[in-house]
Amino acid sequence: MQLPLGMPAMVTPLTVSQLAQRVREALELGLGDCWVVGEISNFRVPPSGHFYFILKDGRSQIAAVMFRSANQALPFRPEDGMEVTVRGRVSLYEVRGNLQLYVDSMEPRGLGSMQLALEQLKKRLAVEGLFDESRKRPLPFLPQGVGIVTALRGAAIHDMLVVLRHRLPGVRIVVRPVRVQGKEAPVDIVQGIGELNRLGAIDVIIVGRGGGSLEDLWAFNDERVARAIAASSAPVVSAVGHEIDVTVADLVADRRAPTPTAAATLVVPDRRQLAQWLDQTALALRAAALRLIRRRREAVAVQARQLRDPRRALKILRQRIDELNERALRAATTGVRQARQRLRGAAERMQALSPLAVLERGYSITRRVDDGSVVRDATGLADGDALQLTFAHGAARVRVDGSQG
Repeated sequence: MQLPLGMPAMVTPLTVSQLAQRVREALELGLGDCWVVGEISNFRVPPSGHFYFILKDGRSQIAAVMFRSANQALPFRPEDGMEVTVRGRVSLYEVRGNLQLYVDSMEPRGLGSMQLALEQLKKRLAVEGLFDESRKRPLPFLPQGVGIVTALRGAAIHDMLVVLRHRLPGVRIVVRPVRVQGKEAPVDIVQGIGELNRLGAIDVIIVGRGGGSLEDLWAFNDERVARAIAASSAPVVSAVGHEIDVTVADLVADRRAPTPTAAATLVVPDRRQLAQWLDQTALALRAAALRLIRRRREAVAVQARQLRDPRRALKILRQRIDELNERALRAATTGVRQARQRLRGAAERMQALSPLAVLERGYSITRRVDDGSVVRDATGLADGDALQLTFAHGAARVRVDGSQG
């Protein structure tokens, strides 16, 4: 075998894979873990869930990857243009021979990771409209049942119970104990809100806890808690920390109370103030009723003065009825008399035209006996024809014994 030009006889050449492996081992052993500051560019997340991006500054850049097992613990979402500090190790991706930074942890520059995560969540929920005032519901004026989602230990629950029982002793109070701090707290709070809604007869829900640091209150900045508050069928009052503490829960809730004690004051009226208000309302209604009655009486009095005596009107109507009766009687009498006169005249005319009248004057009616026809012309008669003569009084039968035409 002929050796390449200049290659020592005792040297064994490396394969590309062997060379890449040695470079990788040298990098990992020589450099180890390092902290790097840079700007994220070309950030992408494939279905595997790993983060792939470029970390760059003004002069150089390096490919970087943060595997899913490491990035799940990030409270914020990296994005292009974000300046970060990462901890990782430099190695060689042997398949392509690329230099690559494997990131184990990441912190944003400027804002802390928790604060950045909070701002990102606020922006996302605001775009969805969960902070809009138009979707927030009014609190019931006189609730029959109040639900509380908070820890059983601490001053918050004690203060709320004292205020609720003092202001409205008859109100039903249902406390759903939850963890308000730690990794399990968000899930616990979400379940508590859901259980109170399913319980029924709960008109309003208070969700909150006492004061603390940003880390202590972080459960109320969780997206799951925010969406559970927005989905609640009963109005929700958020009471987290002190007045200066504003969480995502405060922004999504139907009402925000600066403290748990203030939340209890918001959800129920004071019985003494309520009784005073009822007394004042009763007085105002009585005064309004009296004013209305007085105005009605005055209106009736005015109408009474303008109204005529109905008895006088009845007398005038009766007199008018009598006049109409007399007029109708006269008209009827005149009509009957005129009708009788017309009837008499018609009868006289009919009598004049009656054949009986003619007979009374000595005339008679001649009819043939065989068919009863009236004989008007003697030329149609023959000797021996039987005839019947009708007189004014009685009739006679005759036979023709000659005729003249």
